[in-house]
Amino acid sequence: MKNPRVLKLADQIKQITAQMLERRIKDPRLGFVTVTDVKLTGDTREATIYYTVLGEDADVASTQAALDSAKGLIRSTIGKQLGLRFAPSLAFMPDAMPENARHIEDLLARTQYEDAQRAAAAAGAQYAAGEDPYRKPHQDDADEEPASVEDRSDDAR
Repeated sequence: MKNPRVLKLADQIKQITAQMLERRIKDPRLGFVTVTDVKLTGDTREATIYYTVLGEDADVASTQAALDSAKGLIRSTIGKQLGLRFAPSLAFMPDAMPENARHIEDLLARTQYEDAQRAAAAAGAQYAAGEDPYRKPHQDDADEEPASVEDRSDDAR
């Protein structure tokens, strides 16, 4: 379990970074960015900031370049606003969660389609051995009474 102080600092870093990207960073390469999470090491020396970008792969690459160039300004602002002796070093990482969610949704849609195809194929299917494929006792066997437990035990002796 993480230290509550570290979790609180990570949340504050997330808020400060989001505000900086929205108001102070005016880089034209910066796309529509959302800060999704911040992971802070236990000693608060390194922070990994996860983000998502709305757009194509080129937008993600240009946004990464803009974030890397603004890293120093964001780090100094975080240090000043939080009153930390050592501002954590920052690393910006694209968040893979939206891609993973999209992949899972595609898999679920494909599975649902295949299930519907199997259900349609099974709708008109019949048993290969007729309506009731299970063996039934012959009528002659049904007339005889089954041996009782006592009779079977005599045979075993």
